[in-house]
Amino acid sequence: MTRKQKRLSVIVGGLVFLAAATGLTFYALGQKASYFYMPADLATATVQPGQRIRLGGLVEKGSIVRGQGATVAFAVTDHEKSVKVTYTGILPDLFREEQGVITEGTFGPDGTFVADSVLAKHDERYMPKEVADGLKAKGVWVESESQ
Repeated sequence: MTRKQKRLSVIVGGLVFLAAATGLTFYALGQKASYFYMPADLATATVQPGQRIRLGGLVEKGSIVRGQGATVAFAVTDHEKSVKVTYTGILPDLFREEQGVITEGTFGPDGTFVADSVLAKHDERYMPKEVADGLKAKGVWVESESQ
């Protein structure tokens, strides 16, 4: 092999390695992506069974039901539609009715959203951006309420 051929083979090998690393990175990131939905958006969306999504909105008033152990059932609403959610675990301290929440998980076979994480707003002025934008678009949440 001549010097030129060796150099070319090293360059081609490096490019193949970079292409493989880039492909694996995009594949891994694609598997971790979870899409954000408001309850009314789910009526028009096609969510595959077992697909991880984020469901955001407000905790519906009067919907929190504490089950056995650490299991809690509640509904997330955007004042148009609501989705029943079950969660097993410790809820955030600020989780309560009519507060902004984002849950992440999948839909069970009975149509109930099974959450494996629950995020609640952390003070009276903060609303998760996705939830605030969705509620503002529906005219439910007004900027003056956040101050």
